[in-house]
Amino acid sequence: MTVQEPPGAIAYRLTPPPAWQPRTDPAPLLPDPEPFRVLGTDAAADADPELLLRLYAELVRGRRYNAQATALTKQGRLAVYPSSTGQEACEVAAALALEERDWLFPSYRDTLAAVARGVDPVQALTLLRGDWHTGYDPREHRVAPLCTPLATQLPHAVGLAHAARLKGDDVVALAMVGDGGTSEGDFHEALNFAAVWGAPVVFLVQNNGFAISVPLAKQTAAPSLAHKAVGYGMPGRLVDGNDAPAVHQVLSEAVARARGGGGPTLIEAVTYRLEAHTNADDATRYRGDAEVQTWREHDPITLLERELTGRGLLDEKARRAAADAAEAMAAGLRARMNAEPVLDPMDLFAHVYAEPTSQLREQADQLRTELEAEGEAR
Repeated sequence: MTVQEPPGAIAYRLTPPPAWQPRTDPAPLLPDPEPFRVLGTDAAADADPELLLRLYAELVRGRRYNAQATALTKQGRLAVYPSSTGQEACEVAAALALEERDWLFPSYRDTLAAVARGVDPVQALTLLRGDWHTGYDPREHRVAPLCTPLATQLPHAVGLAHAARLKGDDVVALAMVGDGGTSEGDFHEALNFAAVWGAPVVFLVQNNGFAISVPLAKQTAAPSLAHKAVGYGMPGRLVDGNDAPAVHQVLSEAVARARGGGGPTLIEAVTYRLEAHTNADDATRYRGDAEVQTWREHDPITLLERELTGRGLLDEKARRAAADAAEAMAAGLRARMNAEPVLDPMDLFAHVYAEPTSQLREQADQLRTELEAEGEAR
């Protein structure tokens, strides 16, 4: 095809002019071809025993937490619960990789990460029970509200981190999202802004294979989700999401990099959701038992238990202590969740705005009048 140039125009070029060059060398940004691992490799010998034991205790507690919360849905005590069974290594590592001053931005499936960060187990479930806007004070443990809309927490994480840096605060934000969330516009906007402004943010994608029933292959043709980082100008890391010390190491390195002014990192943790998407989902309609069983053999607790036992760090007494502590947590959660909550309709207007708007004040007055009239009628 001949390109017609108007008189006096610069000749059409099939390639960019010689002055063009990449803004960033892409090679250092590319993820490794295989997920990073610690367990089962030579690196395991250098892993801190104290950290391994803490990770193990949290994984055992997390598995019991997931099982108890799932049971509560069957008893009608929870409206819905998106279990993270099988993904506990990502949840726990995300909480432990942060300093107290940092912020965690969880999705709806990340209640366990919030609990591992210090949020009360009952308060972490309050949103899923339908009793309160959030259920906990985000500032107390620096955990943003659980986010149900896909990926909308990511721009919030970037905004907080960027604002903190402008104020001179030494704060890093860690934002968690599923593989389905990477198909949302908020994912693009958050990563692009974070990279352009060098915001101290770490993006953790828990690739559990399915966005409800949609497999990853129907969402993206990229070599991996970690490869998407290159297009934004940030490093991409690929890690075995069921290898707890590996996830902790990769996240810790990314957090340190962000804190030191190195900018954001995108981490893809390859893991698997052993349970259904939620208690309202029938996972047998889109995946087979053989696939699930394969991943059960790569269970994060089993992998870590094998390492600890092999190094003589975990005996039957220590294993029982971890299980007993998890059971005590579950018993307390059951007892408190089985108690009928005392609800105040006026709470609808609490914590919506720091200074209530005139419309909110008017609506609150109207509801108060109606409640008083109802009380008098009784």
